[in-house]
Amino acid sequence: EVQLQASGGGLVQTGGSLRLSCAVSGFTLDDFAIGWFRQAPGKEREGVSCISSSDPSPYYADSVKGRFTISSDNAKNTVYLQMSSLKPEDTAVYYCALRASPVPTRRIVDYDSWGQGTLVTVSS
Repeated sequence: EVQLQASGGGLVQTGGSLRLSCAVSGFTLDDFAIGWFRQAPGKEREGVSCISSSDPSPYYADSVKGRFTISSDNAKNTVYLQMSSLKPEDTAVYYCALRASPVPTRRIVDYDSWGQGTLVTVSS
């Protein structure tokens, strides 16, 4: 059974940094795509970043480009989202999701397995 465990969320001040982790079990990160999504209160879930085994250039939403960095550690079967220069509008529950295909995508429906989410709160 594939399981994703997202962690690393917390409360941080504007301008601060956090690193989110997505530990994957039951699936080896060979041919894969992992996306980070977020959902703020009262808003729809949106794609933040995506990394895949087939594309050397990760995807970033315009709102986080230059501030967030996605990376993977295949030895640890873990994907990270380093978030810097955080803003109050980054406040949301962050989810990681796995697609058992190396084709990157921003579409929520294309992902097969989801983590439980980790809350990021950025205070002004």
